[in-house]
Amino acid sequence: MPTLFHFHDPMCSWCWAFKPTWETIAATLPASVSVRRVLGGLAPDTDAVMPAAMQETIAGYWRHIESAVPGTRFNHDFWHTNTPRRATYPACRAVAATRMLSPEYEEAMVTRIQHAYYLEARNPSDDDTLVDLAGELALDTSAFAAALHADETLSAFSEDLNTCARFGVQGFPSLVLRTTQGAWRIRIDYTDASVSLGDIAQALAS
Repeated sequence: MPTLFHFHDPMCSWCWAFKPTWETIAATLPASVSVRRVLGGLAPDTDAVMPAAMQETIAGYWRHIESAVPGTRFNHDFWHTNTPRRATYPACRAVAATRMLSPEYEEAMVTRIQHAYYLEARNPSDDDTLVDLAGELALDTSAFAAALHADETLSAFSEDLNTCARFGVQGFPSLVLRTTQGAWRIRIDYTDASVSLGDIAQALAS
């Protein structure tokens, strides 16, 4: 079966901007195409406070995205009410743990992390926040907390990182369609799903 790989990071601001268009793509795909989400892991674990210059740079990305992708919103209070760290691995592990415990909630966990981060000014770099989000999804918080750093979760996340490397993916979001004929890079337009869908149709036809 042809597989569409969606490479993403739940704390990637461009992935947040792409979300509505991605949902249209996923809902419009032919039934013959399966979807696999792959975690990109933008930034490894760290306890260091994000330098002020980096905070301003990322806040600037948010302002740019708001103007470049109509309808995308960010809660800029995040930068004043948290101690930001440049660490997205915890959020990625939360998605990997959810996939392992309750795979039907994987997409919901991604969405919950994005809403917490971008709209509610909460910090998904903190395990406590991630456990709270699992509880808000009615997941077993004890099992989830244990799974966050379990060997199985670390292995699953490592496999996702290896998949990114295997396909040569370095930027997020990215789409790759794999068929029996090979792997096809699929173009992304943040406001027009037809661009990606057209590339997918062309790849399937060939």
